Amino acid sequence: MVDIHIAKTTIEATGFLDINIDPNLDLFAEIERLKKEKNAIILAHYYQEPDIQDVADFIGDSLGLAQKAAETKADMIVFAGVHFMAETAKILNPSKKVLLPDLKAGCSLSDSAPPALFKLFKEKHPGHIVITYINCSAGMKALSDIICTSSNAQKIVEYLPADQPIIFAPDKNLGLYQQTDG
Repeated sequence: MVDIHIAKTTIEATGFLDINIDPNLDLFAEIERLKKEKNAIILAHYYQEPDIQDVADFIGDSLGLAQKAAETKADMIVFAGVHFMAETAKILNPSKKVLLPDLKAGCSLSDSAPPALFKLFKEKHPGHIVITYINCSAGMKALSDIICTSSNAQKIVEYLPADQPIIFAPDKNLGLYQQTDG
């Protein structure tokens, strides 16, 4: 069995503790026991493996899971998803512990908009309102005036004065769709 101390030294490379598990351990029962002991819930995105979905308390898309995170009375939220989803759960629950089982679970869309570079871009476009798609990092959200979903983006854009310059990030396809009047 791999020593926990050795596994901790490789967590940055792997994104998780890569340790051997007793093959006789009933993982489903152990997860249920820990959920009760820690007053925890597991939120899982639709794209998670069936076994993960089987132990999840809620399965959904990022918006639905954020809504479940906002409603929970649990002390701990285990988010089987990507970074921005866990960050959103933490923003909605600042006093709760939010865990991301795989620290390398990223999203190419979110990763395409590094906040430091976006800040520089934003500074070059004063007077623009920044509308940011919810599927982005907390750093991007902090640089934004409005956070939208794919279902409300068009309504938000239509609400603004027609001459208001907009920066839409990071989903350029969703932003371009808004320019064509949906």
